[in-house]
Amino acid sequence: MLRLHYNLEKLSMGLVVGIIVAASIGGAVEIAPLFTIDQTVEIPDDMRPLTPLELAGREVFIREGCYACHSQMVRHLADEIDRYGPYSLASESAWDHPMLWGSKRTGPDLARLGGKYSDAWHVAHLIDPRAVVPTSIMPAYPWLERSLDASDIGAQMGTLARLGVPYDDARLANAAADALAQSSPDSDGAAGVAERYGDNVAIRAFDGDPSRLTEMDALVAYLQSLGTQTRLPYAIMSEEQP
Repeated sequence: MLRLHYNLEKLSMGLVVGIIVAASIGGAVEIAPLFTIDQTVEIPDDMRPLTPLELAGREVFIREGCYACHSQMVRHLADEIDRYGPYSLASESAWDHPMLWGSKRTGPDLARLGGKYSDAWHVAHLIDPRAVVPTSIMPAYPWLERSLDASDIGAQMGTLARLGVPYDDARLANAAADALAQSSPDSDGAAGVAERYGDNVAIRAFDGDPSRLTEMDALVAYLQSLGTQTRLPYAIMSEEQP
């Protein structure tokens, strides 16, 4: 076999053909299952889409490159399950565009981060990571305290709706208002957020100041939503445990 490979390397065109064949086989193995994904990935009954504020936070997460150091995929390994919680299901990312599973972990995996720390902890950590984790090498993000521009969140949700995310007319019509109301628990619109997205949605001043809407509000809201959109992974783990 090694002799065949050695001889093939002497023929440039033969080597090119071999590379194309190998790449085609690998591509087919990866791409073919995508044609049946609608039949193989079932959306949990209790799955909810991200709220407008959480979706805006996800955009901040992507913009700041957080995905480069933090994956969102707990694998089927005992040590990962012990550290992070139930392994990730494909259905949890069915509405993610793009998905942020990843494999690079300069920092910990975030798939089950929601509810693990308080909002105040996240705010302090993002402003000055070493104030709460002295050994952290994460950069600081003090500029996240600036105002959030939510003017285009409705258009973004409309695009996602065309891709299959269940944003109905009511959710689309109230997108900008819901983004503001989710961070203002005493506002008139807070009840509407719960009505449209469910009782398990966190409605509070994530950055501690309900009088303003900031990028910090959005990012912390998103981080607190991770792993909370469905309870199915926890139910499966309970069934699998002896």
